[in-house]
Amino acid sequence: MQEITPPTERTRVVRESHRGVYDRAAIDKILDEGFVCHVGFSVDGQPFVIPTLYARVGDAIYFHGSAASRMLRNVGEGLSVCITVTLTDGFVLARSVFNHSMNYRSVVALGKAILVDTAEEKLEALHAFTEKILAGRWNDARQPNEKELKATSILRLPLTEVSAKIRVGPPEDDAPDYALPVWAGVIPLSLTPGAPIRDERCDSAIPTPAYAMHYKR
Repeated sequence: MQEITPPTERTRVVRESHRGVYDRAAIDKILDEGFVCHVGFSVDGQPFVIPTLYARVGDAIYFHGSAASRMLRNVGEGLSVCITVTLTDGFVLARSVFNHSMNYRSVVALGKAILVDTAEEKLEALHAFTEKILAGRWNDARQPNEKELKATSILRLPLTEVSAKIRVGPPEDDAPDYALPVWAGVIPLSLTPGAPIRDERCDSAIPTPAYAMHYKR
């Protein structure tokens, strides 16, 4: 049985409502595939949108915030945020310019983000950040010390108000345009890793770890 997050008035997809997705498994899959989220918030009536690393742990998103940033002012009672994650899967070339589009998967999450204040939860979040990028890296690299933990600001947003929007498939042209002698179709897009590049100060005797040499999405 699929778990559905009921949409609220703020998360219900209105435009192209048939593309709205509220299934938590589908939402979690998008969040787990992305690397960067954009955090929207307002300070004294001025909106800001900040890109940052994030990771999902269970029913919450953890993301970075600088202790000196606007984002962390007056965060004691929680910071009202809008977090978005977007994956671009392809350019959709229609027969008319108006109907050009993009295949994508996106998530919007709303709520109050809370500053994480325990070392244990910070470590859990940092572990999730690291292992999300490269599984196995956490145990290879030096882990954060007490000073680094104190200097690290991490916020947690529960995934209680969240929805996804997905567009897949070929172009959707106006009926008369299908007769036009214009190429139409989809150009798929994907994130492809290159070969690892060794740091010049890295001992050449240290082998490149398998998780880096054979990394794949």
